[in-house]
Amino acid sequence: MKLSRKYLPYLLSGLLGLLLVGSVFVYYQTNHSLEQEKNQLMTQLKSIENSLTKSDTELKALKLQDQYVINKKLEDEIIQINATYKKSISAYEKLQELKGKTKDTTAEDKQFASILNLLAQKNYGSASAELTTLEKSISEKEAKIAATFSIPANVPTNNAPPGSGYSRQRVTTEIGEFLVDVISADLGSTKVLVDTASEGDCRDNCPVLALSDYVSRNGAFAGINGSYFCPASYPTCAGKTNSFDTLLMNKNKKYFNSDNNVYSTVPVAAFGSGWARFMGKSSDWGRDTGVDGVIANQPLLLSGGNIAFGGDGDPKKGGKGTRSFVGANGSTVYIGVVHNATVAEVAYALKALGLKDALNLDSGGSTALWSGGYKAGPGRAIPNAILFVRR
Repeated sequence: MKLSRKYLPYLLSGLLGLLLVGSVFVYYQTNHSLEQEKNQLMTQLKSIENSLTKSDTELKALKLQDQYVINKKLEDEIIQINATYKKSISAYEKLQELKGKTKDTTAEDKQFASILNLLAQKNYGSASAELTTLEKSISEKEAKIAATFSIPANVPTNNAPPGSGYSRQRVTTEIGEFLVDVISADLGSTKVLVDTASEGDCRDNCPVLALSDYVSRNGAFAGINGSYFCPASYPTCAGKTNSFDTLLMNKNKKYFNSDNNVYSTVPVAAFGSGWARFMGKSSDWGRDTGVDGVIANQPLLLSGGNIAFGGDGDPKKGGKGTRSFVGANGSTVYIGVVHNATVAEVAYALKALGLKDALNLDSGGSTALWSGGYKAGPGRAIPNAILFVRR
């Protein structure tokens, strides 16, 4: 069928109307979809923003109690515990030394028991403060003991040591008077032996004997305690109980701690038939077994008649106490104890006695001197001893 021309304008108008309506519909649909996407995106952004805000709040809160703060707090607490522990060990050992000077330690014992209770309660601050007070109390009591010490009136003043055997005498020096117990012997007729409770090097739980036992089993006529060692009563000696680490040759010609012979700067004394030799360093001595005895300790007190030790700031050497020594002048050997003296003061006393060389030995609770019985001590059991035995 043919379409009449007169209807063509109407047809075109209808088509244009349909196109317009379609375009409007498409535009509307497109814009509506974009709006939905926009709204969805805004919702997501808002959600992310809320999450970030929440995370920021949580981070700020975490910073107030983060691991660094926790670790720092723990570190400070550990430092305090460690410091208080070391302080308590030091106080305990000082208390043990005080017991060697006086039996009147009841107040200090009670105070230390109170400190142990505070430590058990983890009250480290109070324990530390109490430890300071205890150490002060110990120092004051030791100073009082030293100040009240007096040489018995019946002890003669004599700056010459005995020609042989034992003597107790008042020795006058440029820094004061000192009570000295001294035993002398001729090296031509006397062996200076060093006896040990163990048969070889020992690092822990080492055997010990009383000085009287060393004297008895060697048939010695005199003896004295030997080198520094780590007493079982000291907490710091855990893992090295009753051990010593300096050079020594015992009566069986066995060298102890011979590895220290190469590296040690600790002074040493060696004794032979008719002679004695004192050296500033153990490394200067070999492993000669042709001698009678060798023992190292510190400090060297006299060398060639001159004072070799004037103090080093060590409070253990600087406190007043009973001090053991071994010395010599030519072919005469001496062992003995200087009472109520610092280690430096011992050097002055021995110089006044006319000794040329002298070596400090262990002292305090280890001090023991034997000549027909104890002249000082008996002190604690010891891992080694110096003995005078007839040749």
